[in-house]
Amino acid sequence: MAVTPTYARTPASAAIAAMWRFDLGYFVVAVLLFVALVLLATVGARLGWVRSFLGDVLAVVWVYTCFKAFLAVRTGWLAAAALGIGLMVEAGQYLATVLQLQIPNRALRIVLGSTPDWWDVLAYVLGFLAVVAVERWRRGPAHDA
Repeated sequence: MAVTPTYARTPASAAIAAMWRFDLGYFVVAVLLFVALVLLATVGARLGWVRSFLGDVLAVVWVYTCFKAFLAVRTGWLAAAALGIGLMVEAGQYLATVLQLQIPNRALRIVLGSTPDWWDVLAYVLGFLAVVAVERWRRGPAHDA
């Protein structure tokens, strides 16, 4: 005998509940990318453009895989959200420079960066394009969920 809840589910609440799920594959990739980013920020600190440019590309991919590990949302939306986060970080760096603000925490300065740069924006866009291309290749163009 099924027990019916005393509240009525609205279509909106059902849609939100359907978005949440756990995907072990994306979670493992997110953890591996996090380790790679930490290694780039610490051990690879002297690698110049590899650390900065490739790190920014991977950062967008990492944010996407974090989202995808817990949300059943279309690839395009999540990739755009990951790109948006990167662009917001860059905008924050620009505003901090204009307003002459300094982040006192060294670790946070490393993670968020402190100097706005158009190359970072290009790296974020390349990360977005990489996500879209890999997901399209993995699932085919007809299935973009």
